[in-house]
Order: sequence, then C-alpha cells, then structure tokens
Amino acid sequence: MLLLVGLGNPGRDYAGNRHNIGFMALDRLTVVHGFSPFREKFQGELSQGEVAGEKALAFRPVTYMNESGRAVGEAARFFKVPTDRILVFYDELDLAPGKLRVKFGGGAAGHNGIRSITSHLGPDFWRIRLGIGHPGRSDKVTGHVLKDFAKEDKVWLDPLLDAVAESLSLLVVGEDESFMTKVALLAPPPVKESPARKEEPDDGGEPPAQKENQKANQKPGPD
Repeated sequence: MLLLVGLGNPGRDYAGNRHNIGFMALDRLTVVHGFSPFREKFQGELSQGEVAGEKALAFRPVTYMNESGRAVGEAARFFKVPTDRILVFYDELDLAPGKLRVKFGGGAAGHNGIRSITSHLGPDFWRIRLGIGHPGRSDKVTGHVLKDFAKEDKVWLDPLLDAVAESLSLLVVGEDESFMTKVALLAPPPVKESPARKEEPDDGGEPPAQKENQKANQKPGPD
C-alpha cells in the first residue's frame, strides 16, 4: 500500500499559498486517478484509490505545516505502510519555479514539515520537491511562502500539477528518473530562474536557504 502525502496549511486563507503546493499536487492526482472523496481521519483528510495497480491512500494533514508528522505518523502506523512506500509532496525554496526533484531519504533541508515527519517516522521516505523559487532575500521568505501564487504563475503551475499526476505511475513502480524526465517534458519550467539561489545538494547536505526555510516554518500555526 502507498501513502501519498501533500503538505500545506488547512483553511481557505492558506489554500492558494505557495506553501500549499503539496496540497495542490495531492488534490490534482486524486482527481486524475479517480480517488474517493476526502474524509476526516487521523488529524487530517484521507482519500483512497489505486495507482499503477497498487492500493493508495492520499492524505492531507490538517495540523499545520510544522506538526505534519503527528498526523502522517498516525496514518502510517494504523495502515502499517512501510516508510519506503510513503511519498511526500511539498514546496522547495531552493528549486526554481516549476522545477521538480525526487529524492529518497536525507535531511529536512530546513523544511519543518519534513522535519516533523522525520521525527515521527525516520528519514527513509520519498520526497517530491516542487520548486516555488526564492524571493532573493531572507527577510522576504516568510511573506513569499505564505502568499498566494501570482496570476502569471499559472503558466507553469497548472501544467506542473497535471504532469505530476499523469506521470505518478512511473514513480510508484520505482522509475524515479523517468518520472522526473517525463514531468520536465510535459511541464517545462519557465526560463527565468529563481534569483541568486543554488539548488539543494542531492547528498543530504543543507542548502544555502536552510535558515530562511526555518524562519518560514518555525512557529506554531500556518508555517
């Protein structure tokens, strides 16, 4: 069984935030793959379906970002889902808008949602990092992630969400490189890169924006 997790903050006030791109990806894939309606369970919202012939649960924690692990841990333990069958979709400051990276295990890279899940389940789960770009200055990070996507972002955001949903079967069967390649072909990111930021190293090291990510996620509530 798969556990597909989207990270974000609950409520209409946060629904369009960049920080909620994980929720958006989860919503899109449940539609594309014909999942059941969401219902409240395990401090979150749960939907059931199937991907690539495997039973799957789609789960949105409603504990707010920095307590995501409480809800995800509860759901994973109840359904006895091994951590290597948990896929977490979330926002990444250190990737340019529209870019996507997949990684198994590693550090939290300053993301408190990932840190919270790691504290409850350990680090060995799949991370699907969806680039939202960096505002260029550390004092603008919180406002950047907790602000709605701009109208011009629709040019890359909708194709990215569609491509992730349509290509998900590749990731589920272990073809993570093919998944990333297909998403990039279906939804090429905009030419303009995020201002003066470097992508997170794939060896588990912490990226330059670790402290900024921590600021954007550090207090209880919509962080």
